[in-house]
Amino acid sequence: MFCHLRPMRRLCLGRIFPYWFLCSRALSGAEAVNALRPFYFAVHPDFFGQHPREREVNENSLKRLSAYLENLQKPGSKSLKPTQLMFYVRETDQNSSEGQEHFTTSGFRAVKFTLHTRDLLSTVLYILNSCSLSVEHIQSSNTNVHSQPLKKAQRMPDRPIKWDKSYYSFTGFKDPDEDLEQVWRMETTLTSWLDNNGKSALKKLKNSLPLRRELDRLKDELSHQLQLSDIRWQRSWGIAHRCSQLHSLGRLAQQNLETLKNAKGCTIIFTDRSGMSAVGHVMLGTMDVHHHWTKLFERLPSYFDLQRRLMLLEDQISYLLGGIQVVYIEEFQPVLTLEEYYSLLDVFYNRLLKSRIPFHPQSLRGLQMILNSDRYAPSLHELGHFNIPTLCDLANLQWFILTKAQQARENMKRREELKVIERELMQASTKKFSLEKFYKEPSVSSMQMVDCCQRLLEQSLPYLQGMHLCVSHFYSVMQDGDLCIPWNWKNGEAIK
Repeated sequence: MFCHLRPMRRLCLGRIFPYWFLCSRALSGAEAVNALRPFYFAVHPDFFGQHPREREVNENSLKRLSAYLENLQKPGSKSLKPTQLMFYVRETDQNSSEGQEHFTTSGFRAVKFTLHTRDLLSTVLYILNSCSLSVEHIQSSNTNVHSQPLKKAQRMPDRPIKWDKSYYSFTGFKDPDEDLEQVWRMETTLTSWLDNNGKSALKKLKNSLPLRRELDRLKDELSHQLQLSDIRWQRSWGIAHRCSQLHSLGRLAQQNLETLKNAKGCTIIFTDRSGMSAVGHVMLGTMDVHHHWTKLFERLPSYFDLQRRLMLLEDQISYLLGGIQVVYIEEFQPVLTLEEYYSLLDVFYNRLLKSRIPFHPQSLRGLQMILNSDRYAPSLHELGHFNIPTLCDLANLQWFILTKAQQARENMKRREELKVIERELMQASTKKFSLEKFYKEPSVSSMQMVDCCQRLLEQSLPYLQGMHLCVSHFYSVMQDGDLCIPWNWKNGEAIK
């Protein structure tokens, strides 16, 4: 015969999609958005406020997914290219007796998938299945589905039929495996992506130049007027959005200049909530009104006092732990306010005082540690700093630090060497390709950036001249013309 049975590892629509899907009507754009609500709830960046790296990945992926869904509804959508996406999905307990969702111990998991669908319904179902989310709500909302008994969905074999190649040659039916192999062969390469997107990115960049100049002007004027150290943005807002935020701050400065001068020497960060960050930056919530910002600037002297107490607390912890430096590393720790971080330090300090762990004075000088509240066992990061849980077993902590101290010093030395190499490679890349700006997302490590730059320098990429290039995890053209490429980009034929 033409077939034999064996497990399939590759995608099979009959395996992933239930029987009712094959007989159901197409979804409208509004219905697709509604059907994806469980997915949006699981990946929405607002739920990753304390995890900036994961938040940034989800923000960029949602932008690319939105563009994919929009293009899918346009004429000629059958020619859409495969789109690779990655999301951090919040882990939830879907079997809760109260029907409420709860975080599991891990908090979230990384999910990668490639979209190569031709209609909204199959796209929605593929996304939900890829993230292990229920599709029952789509079944109940589809008008044609009710005519299909649910038990038919249960008749789908767990081990789908894998037909021999001769079957497709004889019948003329299309081999789904060939479609998938073609999708793999069509996997985006750096040169092909630049060929297809370079001109549009250049056009967007040129259109954004007046706004970019306006942004620089506003930033310089406000920094000088308020004597600020810097002005930054925590999220990847567009240039127009950033200008709007600076105009808003400028209007407030005209009304309450003396109050805003309390921020002298500080860094202002536009973010999602107002306050002072754990490292002492003034955070302005973009959804807050001027009244909230004014109150924050009025309270800055009390924040500075708390900051001094926090630094003293860090020194006291360091003294009790043999001189190890207590640091807050924004790239590796949750986004905390000054009050939240002080509370974390205070709890740990009081536990240390009671335990009186014996460390030789200054024996751990030169090493670094960060405190966190979402772990239970200490660990040593590959970059050399210790991850210390606030509520860890302090007796075991002493043994762990002492046994790992030498490895930590070696890791820190490698980290510094890697940073030098990264900086040199970025400078060489900027010069070779005549880039106007070359940067990376915080979620890209130094090791990944080094690998990316080393391979970039082997290429000839004329499209990059004068461009703004960002190393990220995905391909994307930002609304203001910045080119985003994944650090692990491929060129030539993809390797399985």
